Amino acid sequence: HAEGYEWMNHSIAPSTLASHHFRVWIGGTPDEVAARGDGVGLCTQPYHASVFNISAMSFGSLSANAILALNAGAKRGGFAHDTGEGSISAHHRQHGGDLIWEIGSGYFGCRNNDGSFNAERFAANACDPQVKMVEIKLSQGAKPGHGGILPGPKVTAEIAAARGVAIGEDCISPSSHSAFSTPVEMLHFVTRLRSLSGGKPTGFKLCIGHPWEWFAIVKAMLETGITPDFIVVDGAEGGTGAAPLEFTDHIGSPLQEGLLLVHNTLRGVALRKRIKLGCAGKVVSAFDIARMMALGADWCNSARGFMFALGCVQAQSCHTGFCPTGVTTQDPLRQQALIVPDKAQRVFNFHSMTLHALKELVQAAGLRHPSDITAHHIVRRSTDQKVKSLAQSILTQMADGALLQQDLRKLPLIYQKSWPLSSAHSFRLQEELSSSPL
Repeated sequence: HAEGYEWMNHSIAPSTLASHHFRVWIGGTPDEVAARGDGVGLCTQPYHASVFNISAMSFGSLSANAILALNAGAKRGGFAHDTGEGSISAHHRQHGGDLIWEIGSGYFGCRNNDGSFNAERFAANACDPQVKMVEIKLSQGAKPGHGGILPGPKVTAEIAAARGVAIGEDCISPSSHSAFSTPVEMLHFVTRLRSLSGGKPTGFKLCIGHPWEWFAIVKAMLETGITPDFIVVDGAEGGTGAAPLEFTDHIGSPLQEGLLLVHNTLRGVALRKRIKLGCAGKVVSAFDIARMMALGADWCNSARGFMFALGCVQAQSCHTGFCPTGVTTQDPLRQQALIVPDKAQRVFNFHSMTLHALKELVQAAGLRHPSDITAHHIVRRSTDQKVKSLAQSILTQMADGALLQQDLRKLPLIYQKSWPLSSAHSFRLQEELSSSPL
């Protein structure tokens, strides 16, 4: 095998598991929720999520039939369907599958006419029982820091109704949010959304860029005492049909590095147990899930895997409107290529068989749940002569509370250099602020 090949070690004493329906509580277990009470801004409706869910893909990017099939499959299989930033359409609601509502910088489905956030419209959607969690999109792996546009000709009456925009006009997602501008303000926005939703788990998704910006968010958690219920780390491997090639190939941290940084930082400030971590970025197989669990994830999302289940043939025509399989087109004629009942069953089958394979991996390793998988279970060939577990070959796991100590000299260089220069009150590096002219 070539350098970089990875495998999972098995046990001489494998386990036997009754079910492959692995789940994780997000927002706390029922007992934890009962113990902390129902104070303002706290999660009171935790979600028992599958460890494998549909990643963010919007109606508008995907066709109506694609959304119908994805949500019908999610309903049948008891897993979650992330709406993407295009909000909740009638097609998301038809089959009643669990939804994670993603709120992007365009605030689609909860916006004023000028594009700013509208609390009343948000609450009307978020309090729907079908919506299980709320996710603020800070950035996505395929084009972090870029924003987006759905051209006016593609803004049909259905899309306009879902997003709260005018028919036929360009639909703009700015590159940053207008509801907050600092880490502290962002966390107060998390609390506000959690309260407006009736206490549903609320968190955010990001692709890691400047490490000090992530550290600033963590420092804001320490200063305010506000923590999100979850964070989804999106890797730069994530795909889209609507990003410049340079962004797709060269902007943003890959999933392994991003997930490790988030997991270790939260351990370093003793907050990891309060926050669940999801991840996305070319996660398709059971081994992909196992590997991400080993690096710190609590659950995984997949977009391309479920697109393949819908019939995607990677024609690379997403942006043209001429998708030959009906997955990414708004053309009613072309959408007929996607037969909803057939593809809904395939979506269900892909999820079920992937988790069945994950169950077999967990059993072979002698474990009880995917959360038991650690970096010691996955091995990588580093050279022709050497193999190392991921625990030996990647950034070592941060000790609980290590970042709260005064002396950071024993920590990896990224923490020594960037942690002291980050601030809860700005996303900018404090060294830049101190050198800026008055």
